Amino acid sequence: MHNNSMPIKFGTDGWRGIIAEDFTFDSVRLCARATAESLLKQPEANPVAVIGYDTRFASQDFARAAAEVLAASGVKVIFSDSSCPTPVLSHATTTFQASVGIAITASHNPAKWNGFKLKAPDGSSAPENMIKAVEKYASNSSISSDVRQTSFVEGVKNGLIEMADFNPPYYAKMAELVDLENLKKAQFKACFDPMYGAGAGYLKQLVEGGNMAIIEMNSNPNPAFPGIKQPEPIAPNLEKLSNMVTEINASVGLATDGDADRLGIIDEKGRFLNTLQVYSLLALYLLEVRGERGPIVKTITSSAMLDRLGEIYNVPVFEVQVGFKNVAPVMIRENAMIGGEESGGYGYRGHIPERDGILSALYFLDYMIKTGKYPSELVDLLYQKVGPHFYDRIDIEFPPRQKPAIIDLVEKARPETLDGAKVVKRDKLDGFRFSLDDNSWLLIRFSGTEPLLRIYSEASSKEKVEKLLEAGREMAGLRQH
Repeated sequence: MHNNSMPIKFGTDGWRGIIAEDFTFDSVRLCARATAESLLKQPEANPVAVIGYDTRFASQDFARAAAEVLAASGVKVIFSDSSCPTPVLSHATTTFQASVGIAITASHNPAKWNGFKLKAPDGSSAPENMIKAVEKYASNSSISSDVRQTSFVEGVKNGLIEMADFNPPYYAKMAELVDLENLKKAQFKACFDPMYGAGAGYLKQLVEGGNMAIIEMNSNPNPAFPGIKQPEPIAPNLEKLSNMVTEINASVGLATDGDADRLGIIDEKGRFLNTLQVYSLLALYLLEVRGERGPIVKTITSSAMLDRLGEIYNVPVFEVQVGFKNVAPVMIRENAMIGGEESGGYGYRGHIPERDGILSALYFLDYMIKTGKYPSELVDLLYQKVGPHFYDRIDIEFPPRQKPAIIDLVEKARPETLDGAKVVKRDKLDGFRFSLDDNSWLLIRFSGTEPLLRIYSEASSKEKVEKLLEAGREMAGLRQH
């Protein structure tokens, strides 16, 4: 059945595997059966699963395979009638009051990957106990040999599988959160790059129809993601968008990743705004333009600018480990105004406690229109409040067998100063972080989803960021030759 040499393990965001190697129809059916088992053990008698999928290779087929297994196991399935962004699937989980949401997506990973994401009834990433239960059932050899399934057509015919359009309730929610009519009226030109993924068409649908023009590129789904390494809205992948913004003189460039839960921004001059700037701007927009108040939740790799905004506006700031699954519970517990992470995913109060790249794009457009400012001017405004901050991250591929040696080296490193600034604190909340007396910081941690060592730094100048990243590289014994 499933190749048990590769146990199914859920990382910081779902289980991902390489298509045809470990992400196979068998393994997807196994995940579905394990999900069904964990649901049927719950006290609620009639579990319902909502299933959506992105535009990757065979995502719809993998989703149908999962639906067949769930339906045959006695779980009612509500199945998306088209590919959809993960936030739309998460929102559908709440709309249909489902027991679980399943998204077939590998988000921003390269083309050869796909994945299986689980959502809790409130639309957030599945909690640890649910994931542990699914992993436990998936590793149980007796269920792997017993994967019952019905045919999809049969399931639809006998009412076990119901097709649904997840978009109308989601669009209604967007209209509730943002004054879309005001956005439509604005004489405004924005470029949008859904990166061949599931976000295509959503912004046009929401804000076109008046003076607002959304010029879309890479909007035909293409599972090969041609011309980019992976559908992740980071600077190296957004050159085409950056050129388009300057060529047609647009006010902003917006990009969403493969499943549209992350946002990337290109300013009016064609320059990439880093995610620490974007997250800080979105928080400032809620505080200043919308007059909202409430806690801010950030991951360890997010900006110190958020702490500064917390001080200025007198709102608490909570810090958690990397992964939105760590952000959401604190957002819920503290009724936080916003939660986000360095990878470009931001979630908001009054919506699902989950990342939403489309709502983030709408909020960013609203910020520009309400203030009459271009993105670069908004960054200046932010820096006037919190001082200049620069940031960068490097990702280093390494042979997996080297991991223990790298950990050992960094574990033993006890620098007293880094680039002339005193190390005032060293902590291991997630990886190894060094906080310096000039408010800059350096972090070394392993990716939770791929074999990469990530080194991050934020400081008051570009030069300092580069020097700190180089110091991190040396500490990990991975100097450039």
